[in-house]
Amino acid sequence: MSDFLLPDIGEGIVECEVVEWRVAEGDQIEEDQPIVEVMTDKALVEITAPEAGVVTKLYVAQGQIAKVHAPLYAYQVDGASNNNSEAEPDGAQSAASEKPMAQTTESSNPTGIPAAGRLYDKVPASPAVRRLVREHSLQLTEIAGSGKDGRVLKEDVLAHLDQAPQASASSSQTVVNNQAETQAPRVEPLRGVRAVMAKRMVEAASTIPHFHYGEEIDVTALLALRERLKPLAEAQGERLTLMPFFMKAMALAVAEEPIVNAQLNAAGDELYYYPQCNIGMAVDSKTGLMVPNVKNVERLTLLEIAREVGRLTTSARDGRVDQVDLKGGTISISNIGALGGTYAAPIINAPEAAIVAIGKTQWLPRFDEQGAVQRRAIMTITWAGDHRFIDGGTIARFCNVWKGFLEAPETMLLHLG
Repeated sequence: MSDFLLPDIGEGIVECEVVEWRVAEGDQIEEDQPIVEVMTDKALVEITAPEAGVVTKLYVAQGQIAKVHAPLYAYQVDGASNNNSEAEPDGAQSAASEKPMAQTTESSNPTGIPAAGRLYDKVPASPAVRRLVREHSLQLTEIAGSGKDGRVLKEDVLAHLDQAPQASASSSQTVVNNQAETQAPRVEPLRGVRAVMAKRMVEAASTIPHFHYGEEIDVTALLALRERLKPLAEAQGERLTLMPFFMKAMALAVAEEPIVNAQLNAAGDELYYYPQCNIGMAVDSKTGLMVPNVKNVERLTLLEIAREVGRLTTSARDGRVDQVDLKGGTISISNIGALGGTYAAPIINAPEAAIVAIGKTQWLPRFDEQGAVQRRAIMTITWAGDHRFIDGGTIARFCNVWKGFLEAPETMLLHLG
């Protein structure tokens, strides 16, 4: 019998939440088989089996907190049970066979998890689906899964809710109204990425004096260029969004105003100017807000940036971003416009010095140089700068350079190596 100890799964991480067990007690496991998914304050991590055997005990229930270097589960290595049975005296075997059925059933559940809970864990479903089921006070065992091996999908839960009789809803309306004043709110612990985000946002908002600067950018030419380049990028298996253009133009603008890419030390008496431009992008993942960053944007081509943006976006939305991708950022972009927002006042991702919130693009009337009205694609942006060492003039000059590259994207060619 062996205990599997929760290993170090990230720098400074001492505990994590058990999100989903992939196995149950008594299951046969193979080497490198996924056993459990845990959530740290950085990302969702999948833990695999170190060797083949049989799971004998789950020490930490789903939704509970596991400590690093503490037992997570127990397992019996393949071959160990046979050796033990051969060495067991006949009298012991006879006594074991005479145990009452109730005692056998009781010993098969050493964790004390109710049978309903064990059934719930055995139904395959993603954490998001399980959360949806809990929110509607359902049981996974009540829902017919249409996925592989009976896996319950989000569509199955929604279909199950739609099938609820209308009469039941109307008959319970009176009860709901009577109980509305006394019902307690649903309590959900603030853990993982959301807990870290809450802490960092409070620190940034309370310790960094923010200076906000808004502007409009005409991206009509940029949209046209992107449409011309999209087929070429798709031919190489890459999806070309506007983000690579935003990042490349930002790296070029940093060369004009390097202080925007600098960071103030903890004592507040030294500035660190970084030669590399590691641009973070805020991603609204299922585990909370993550800001992975593309390293060395100043050296990358648009296609290379697009490849990194695609990789990081997929990883962040799945909650599986590598630690190295979350560290070392020097400036950030929040594309709130992807969700429909027009304006935002972003909070700086400390210890960085600046962040820009990009609003949605709108087709609006604008006057040209001859006074004629034209239909133009207008994008609103809002910068936030660390006002301890970045003043309004610096942000304005920096934004003007960045804006110039985006409004006339062909001018970026003059600066590419």
